Amino acid sequence: MSDPTTPEQAGQSGQAPEFESRDPAAPAFWDERFERGFTPWDQAGVLPAFKAFATAHPDAAVLIPGCGNAWEARWLAERGRTVRAIDFSPTAVVHARAALGDYANVVEQADFYSYAPPFAPVWIFERAFLCALPKAQRADYARRMAELLAPGALLAGYFFIGDTPKGPPFGIDRAELDALLTPYFTLIDDQGVEGSLPVFQGRERWLTWRRNN
Repeated sequence: MSDPTTPEQAGQSGQAPEFESRDPAAPAFWDERFERGFTPWDQAGVLPAFKAFATAHPDAAVLIPGCGNAWEARWLAERGRTVRAIDFSPTAVVHARAALGDYANVVEQADFYSYAPPFAPVWIFERAFLCALPKAQRADYARRMAELLAPGALLAGYFFIGDTPKGPPFGIDRAELDALLTPYFTLIDDQGVEGSLPVFQGRERWLTWRRNN
């Protein structure tokens, strides 16, 4: 999720539109961007690393916070997987449900920090969620992820590496990310990523973290 301020971030337009809402901690920030069709973080599909991981963990019930258009949720639901996708933006949820069609019921409007999923997730998928959050929420993100995942469960997905002075997306220094998650998780896999969108190009890593006992 992003509110680009540079040509590279803004994509083909070369410039970000002017928006009224400037607080990414508020649902209105994301509502406005979905309403105006400005979603440069939206893959409009599913990347190979996600497919590979999902295929290797066919029995994992999946929670997707900050789901946006929820393409990954659709991919999983089409294959009969247990999945729930959430977003706190009402407009994002409307768009996701439209994108999911017959599988729209797997998407809910909810606050990640208070949401109680209808199943115990074995995998929480991260994509453009941590980097969408204000930096002040990072410690809360780590604690909530730990609360939602039982020992041995996985936090896995695309992490936007490298600190950014402005955002979103708010990139995170790798040392800071490690310090944030290692009290609760152990890193078990670290891979490069192919097919990143321009806003994330060269900065994403697929990381798999296992919840500690």
